[in-house]
Amino acid sequence: MSKKLLVILTVLVVSSLFFAACTPVTEEPTEEVVVEEPTEEVTEEVEADCTSEDLLCVGLVTDVGEVDDKSFNQSAWEGVLQAETELGASVNYVETADAKDYMANIQLFADQNYDIIVTVGFALGSATLEAAALYPEIMFIGVDQFQAEAVDNVAGLIFEEAKSGFLAGVLAGMLTESNTIAAVLGTDLVPPVVAFKEGYEAGAAWVNPDVTVISTYHPGGLDVAFTDPEWGATTAAQAIENGADVVFGAGGKTGNGALIETAGYEGDYCIGVDSDQWETVPEAHDCLISSAMKLITPSVFDLIGMAKEGSFPAGNYVGAVGLAPFHDFEDLVSQDIKDKIEEARLGLEDGSITIEY
Repeated sequence: MSKKLLVILTVLVVSSLFFAACTPVTEEPTEEVVVEEPTEEVTEEVEADCTSEDLLCVGLVTDVGEVDDKSFNQSAWEGVLQAETELGASVNYVETADAKDYMANIQLFADQNYDIIVTVGFALGSATLEAAALYPEIMFIGVDQFQAEAVDNVAGLIFEEAKSGFLAGVLAGMLTESNTIAAVLGTDLVPPVVAFKEGYEAGAAWVNPDVTVISTYHPGGLDVAFTDPEWGATTAAQAIENGADVVFGAGGKTGNGALIETAGYEGDYCIGVDSDQWETVPEAHDCLISSAMKLITPSVFDLIGMAKEGSFPAGNYVGAVGLAPFHDFEDLVSQDIKDKIEEARLGLEDGSITIEY
């Protein structure tokens, strides 16, 4: 090998060793370097300790449908939320998808030692009484659940729906120009729905003997009758085609469908139910002149407060009813109409007006 070539090879070898020494070695991260997932204690939501005497726990179980149904379930849930705000309660809810789950949903709260369980709807009556017998230390509020016999830890929150329906009928009977009005209803398997319908028809006839009322119950059972806005809309449209110019929607989301459908007919009116639906169904503002209210929210809150104070009323507790404000229609509702509604209210209160059905 020539001397010159030997020198070149020597330089190359030295250079390669130098660069090898200066190049950082990339190693696979060790197990200790890998960022670990948060532990269960960090990610798990902390459950309220309902065994504590210092904490009031209130759970709500809906009837079939969502807690934000803009009507019945939502009104009860808002009463529970008021207890969270004003009484410092820890609150939660379970939405019932199938009627067979009523008891299981109630037990979700009972097994966690909740103090009060609110069950919403006539259909939960049997499950509520069954749970009350199994858990005598828990107070149960059954919304729309008439109590044939008083049970110490059950309060049936009931309303005189026929009276608020009557006031709605007076309003409709005086507003109609066609002398035809309508009611789109949930199932007649639920007594409060029947009461609303009968009161509505009686109030309209009381103020307007010439009125015709088209009343239609949903043909399905409890599992679908209050969650079918498409049927409600179709039924309202049929009534309007038959001359109705005021539509009373009384049936949860089914009734909401009727209200929203009526809003598409210029000059027609609609009346909501349970709560002031002006606040919950803005899509119906063009026709929504009032609502036949059951004051569910304040009544649920009042019963929770009584339970907290140790003055829980066993048996039936009658909540207030009435008509919602007229909102944007205030100037349209004449003083004559307002006076007649007040006359009807006073007559229902003092018994000079009765509703027979």
